[in-house]
Amino acid sequence: MKIALVHDYLTQRGGAERVFELLCKRYPDADIFTSLYDPQRTIDLADRAVHTTALQKIPKAAKYFRLLAPFYFPAFRALDLQDYDLIISSSSSFAKAVKKSPKALHVCFCHNITRFLWDTETYLREYADYQRFAPVIEPIFEMLRKVDLEYAQEPDLYIANSSVVARRIQKYYRKRAIFINYPIDTNKFTFSEQKDNFYLASARLLSYKRIDTIVEAFNWLKWPLRILGDGPERERLESKALQNVEFLGYVSDAERSNLMAKARSVIVAALEDYGLVPVEANASGTPVIAYGAGGVLDTQIPGETGVFFKRQTPDALLDALYNAREIAWDYSKIRSHAVDHFSEEAFFNKVDRVMNKVCGFRQS
Repeated sequence: MKIALVHDYLTQRGGAERVFELLCKRYPDADIFTSLYDPQRTIDLADRAVHTTALQKIPKAAKYFRLLAPFYFPAFRALDLQDYDLIISSSSSFAKAVKKSPKALHVCFCHNITRFLWDTETYLREYADYQRFAPVIEPIFEMLRKVDLEYAQEPDLYIANSSVVARRIQKYYRKRAIFINYPIDTNKFTFSEQKDNFYLASARLLSYKRIDTIVEAFNWLKWPLRILGDGPERERLESKALQNVEFLGYVSDAERSNLMAKARSVIVAALEDYGLVPVEANASGTPVIAYGAGGVLDTQIPGETGVFFKRQTPDALLDALYNAREIAWDYSKIRSHAVDHFSEEAFFNKVDRVMNKVCGFRQS
């Protein structure tokens, strides 16, 4: 069977890219396709050939990839995948649009619907120019929504990363989706029973991540907080933070793993569609303090692996932080829960059952 693996763009290293990295390892003989590829800024694909679209030829396209939104659909449609028997797309936007032969099977691992189109105000509110140019941009987005809905019909099967995303696929794309919580490479996260006296947040510094809520709470507490990640919100957040809050930017995977293992808790204030960070924290034996909505409802057990707060406010987070201090955490149990439910092995056992069933129907 000839297999193609397709991802939206390989220009960063986020949760979606880490999942795609696991798919690439799972299918070592598959050909890899993407719109843009920057090997210095994304997952390690070793010596695997990566086939890109015509957008790769645009100067600095990988750096300003978000500005190319209107061009991704035609770029993916132009890819020639007619010789492949199985297409596995990894997409939160455009890769699902690829064309296939009538006899091929297209399975889309959907990290989300195209969020900037269907939840535009929330997704783009950290970009000041959006509000200024909204009257011009919105008609373009309305056209793109129609195209997105049309191309969303291409996959034969959607596998969503959470129950939340599965419901969105049904609502916006009118397609049924199976949901299988996406995995992490548990071998990359070290376990420690010994926790240091600091808390950790790890996220792209975008407004919807609500890092400002975390900073405000820790400004009041004066407890040590370390923040991993970068983004357009960094300067504003640093200007608000007191000396107990430390911004580390991007760190190596080894350093990130060490920080995850040593933190008293990992804080997540965003409404995450799924959220790999809470699972990564648990794989390190570290409890999570999270806004109790979205994907964490699939992955966390209150009082055993984490604590929820009900509102995205500093006061609600403060209550959760105090509550977490009263719990005698079983760090080994936290780690075991992550390995048993969210390891690569657990994930692909579920995927293989689904794929065998679907391919079996196709062959009959």
